[in-house]
Order: sequence, then structure tokens, then C-alpha cells
Amino acid sequence: MLPRWQMYRRAEKIAPTRFNRQRREVCFVPEGHSEPIFIPWEELEAWVIESQGATEYGVHRQYGFGIGFRHPETGERFNLEFPTHGLPLSISTWEALRAYMEYEVHSLEEIQPNGELMTGGDAPNEEGVAFFHAARRNVRRRRKAGEVGWIYTFFWYLYHVMTFWTLPNRMVEWENRKLQRLLNRSLPPAMEAWSQPLPEDQRARPSDELKRLSQRV
Repeated sequence: MLPRWQMYRRAEKIAPTRFNRQRREVCFVPEGHSEPIFIPWEELEAWVIESQGATEYGVHRQYGFGIGFRHPETGERFNLEFPTHGLPLSISTWEALRAYMEYEVHSLEEIQPNGELMTGGDAPNEEGVAFFHAARRNVRRRRKAGEVGWIYTFFWYLYHVMTFWTLPNRMVEWENRKLQRLLNRSLPPAMEAWSQPLPEDQRARPSDELKRLSQRV
């Protein structure tokens, strides 16, 4: 819990990176800076990281994803990198950003529907208590339909009893509320104004160079 609280306290001091597809810009507030930096989307640099090293336990591979830019006024270099669990996940992170900025995908749900436990019209949007009860109803339905046997059902209940039933789901709901409060906190005035929607005739359009390269790809 201590590292988690430290992460929350650190997140309270960091303004999130924002992507604005109407302006075709990305807004950064680097740590230690008070004023946001606006970078054109087409000038943003992105890369994937793959490294490996040998130890007495064998070969270890590590992967990551990064984006970066140069300050338009000072030329100072800024990088933002974080680890991923594999090279495809690094690439898919970039593709998710491109889907939002270039193809107007509004949410992750549009390209990655919920799993088999989230079927039905009453499927909740988060892994909270409602998610747990929806999963339990789904297991009971599959048991009655003969899709799974009593052994699967028994161990499903045993596993969730051993993990304190709905306690993990309640912790997810608490964390989501905590993160939502962090996201809804006040932003720098310049960032708030930049985030407002633009009229249709004032929205930025892809450059001819990007269109040409996209067509080539």
C-alpha cells in the first residue's frame, strides 16, 4: 500500500498528457514545469524499446514504449517512456494513440470489447462489485447450459472465496474513484482553454505530407 500511496501523491502533482485531435496537437506539462507545452501531432516522435541481457539465470528481455519532442522555443529535449510486457504491446500503445488522433476512435471499448465475462446488456464498465456479480451469474448460466462442469464451478467459487469474495472488486471501485478525482482536478488555465472544443471550420487538418505518407503505407 505504501508504494501505491506514494504513486497517488506523485500523480496529484503531475498534469496528464493530453491529445487534442481537433487542434492536432499534444499538450505536455513536464515535471518541474508550471506552463504547458503544445506540440503539433505530426512533430511528435515515438519509438519502441527492446533490450536484452544475459545473467546467470538466463537471457532477460525488456520492452517499452516512448514518445518525445523538442521544446519549440528552447530546443530542450523531453522524453516520456514506460515499460510494457512485450513488443506487440509497445506497438499497440502507439496504434491506440493513432486510432484516436487519426481515425476518431473515441474509447478503448470501440476497438477492444469486454471479455467473455462481460456479455449481456447489463455488463458493467469496470471490474467492480457489479462486474463480480455479472461474472457469477454468467458462471451459473454456463453451468445450467452444460458449457462447464461442476468442477469448474466449484473451483471458481473456491478461488473467489480465497481472494476474499468481493473485496478486490471493492478496491477497484475505490481506486477508480480516486483516479477520477485526480483526473477532474483543476488544470493550468492555458491547458483548460486549449482543451475546449473548436468549431468545425477552425479544426486542423492533416498535412499533405502526412496524407502522402499514409497513402504510401
